[in-house]
Amino acid sequence: MKTLLVIDVQNDFMPSGSLAVPDGDNIVPVINSIQDKFDLIVATQDWHPKTHSSFAVNHDNKSNFDSIEWRGKLQTLWPEHCVQGSKGAELHPELDTTKYEAIFRKGTDINIDSYSAFYDNNHLKATGLTGYLKEKEAKKLYFCGLASDICVYFSIRDAIQEGFKCYFIEDAAKPLDLEVFETIKIKMVAMGVHIITSKSLK
Repeated sequence: MKTLLVIDVQNDFMPSGSLAVPDGDNIVPVINSIQDKFDLIVATQDWHPKTHSSFAVNHDNKSNFDSIEWRGKLQTLWPEHCVQGSKGAELHPELDTTKYEAIFRKGTDINIDSYSAFYDNNHLKATGLTGYLKEKEAKKLYFCGLASDICVYFSIRDAIQEGFKCYFIEDAAKPLDLEVFETIKIKMVAMGVHIITSKSLK
């Protein structure tokens, strides 16, 4: 079962969104162009309550991108984004979702951020994605979406831990911080992740 995971291709991560990933909209046609090559497609959405602890606006005297200690972990404070039911939380309108079998929502717990498609950041609660994929007999997972250095990377890291063979489609994803992502790519290769392009998909 060849499976594509489309991570957080949401309006708030687009260039006009509240937490814009540079050139994030450029990946939409690339993702659309490869979907026929997969047996199963699953998407994720950041789906935060408005009072989420990761939003800088919910902490006194804090600014976007500050770091704080929260429940024993270092937490980056983000601009308010992907609020449940908002336009910003919707998948990009040009993303072709007709073949998507499921959408897993994450980041719903007010007190814990959730970058990965599989677990919250403290690994206290699973999204159910592992069980879903194993029931579908998915073994090879191909990752695309936003952002390469955060939610895509954390999802891949958990997928490796769960025993899946992982592929990262580099031109179907964009990082928030390109410099940080260059270091992350080295880590991904060391973990056994195959870094490919959309053109190399068969």
